[in-house]
Amino acid sequence: MSLHSILIAFLMMFITTPILAVESNQPSHLDVHNVPKGCATCHYGVNFKTGGGPNVCLICHGDPSKLKQEYKFMPKGFAPQGINLKNIETEFRKLYHHPTFDGAGKHKVNEVLPEIDVRALRHAVCVDCHNPHNVSAANKFAGIKDKRMGNLPVAISSEYELCYKCHGDSANLPGRSTNKRVEFSKNNPSFHPVEAEGKNAAVVSLTKPYKEKKLSPGDVSIISCSDCHGSDNSSAPQGPHGSNYEYILVDNFSIKDNQPENSFNYALCYRCHSRTSILSDESFKYHSLHISGRTGINVSVSGTSCYTCHSSHGSTENKYLIRFNKDVVFPNSRGVLKFVEKGVSTFRGECYLTCHGVDHDPKKY
Repeated sequence: MSLHSILIAFLMMFITTPILAVESNQPSHLDVHNVPKGCATCHYGVNFKTGGGPNVCLICHGDPSKLKQEYKFMPKGFAPQGINLKNIETEFRKLYHHPTFDGAGKHKVNEVLPEIDVRALRHAVCVDCHNPHNVSAANKFAGIKDKRMGNLPVAISSEYELCYKCHGDSANLPGRSTNKRVEFSKNNPSFHPVEAEGKNAAVVSLTKPYKEKKLSPGDVSIISCSDCHGSDNSSAPQGPHGSNYEYILVDNFSIKDNQPENSFNYALCYRCHSRTSILSDESFKYHSLHISGRTGINVSVSGTSCYTCHSSHGSTENKYLIRFNKDVVFPNSRGVLKFVEKGVSTFRGECYLTCHGVDHDPKKY
């Protein structure tokens, strides 16, 4: 037997022999209960250049029937037994999903994120968000390729940092997409509290346990991207793989103008902001009017979306997430478009704008 044959035989022994069980905080794919055939389960033969791509991931993390089949590139008995492998495939088949299976060949092993090539094809394959060699239940960000801060690589420790790799400073952001890192910046007048607690001392109609600042152990003053973006099925695997709601949201959120108010249209907002309080104008006068519209004798004005006045992520311009949707809101008759707060945390202000044909020069509340 040649030296080369001996070497190959030795490697095959290693990659087809189950790795000893490891602690729960150790990489999940090195646990013999998860991957009973070790490295060879994903790496065919001695080919370590590729792991097979997203479709190989779905053999274990897709439709359970796949586990009962045999594959020419996977060893017999590869299927884990007695553990709960949630079905990611179902999520990716939903109408709104990350583009993981929408085009092969877009991912490059040596790619740099945020993307610096404006011509690079947008994608999000499994390994862009998960490092299968390092990920564990205790550290789901372990081993993810570092984000780039200028010329320096910085380890990812928070979920939003992972999201910014594609939704922040990427040169290939789609035309209508916005830089989420800029919108969530702690330097803004207001932002949803993802990177840190919010600046505004008063937030409209918050439901428990949400608070502007954490004062008691049960208070929640910090949220994450996945509080809003994820599966519409609470029993599905965590993470923004797919949803039946637009923008991969956990609940419905309509940004359309001229529509009636109801619990479904703004279900996402009502998870944290009391619908009853908002429609009762407890936060500020005329809040309900803007959302619900008005009907009466010779009067019929449709409502508009929360999105018409508020950014979903953060505002670089105003407090209280106020950022006008310029597809709906226009400068007033004097060419002015702005919001002016009156007092501090009083929920009083002035708006200079034109919306639904009504000139605000200003309208006060």
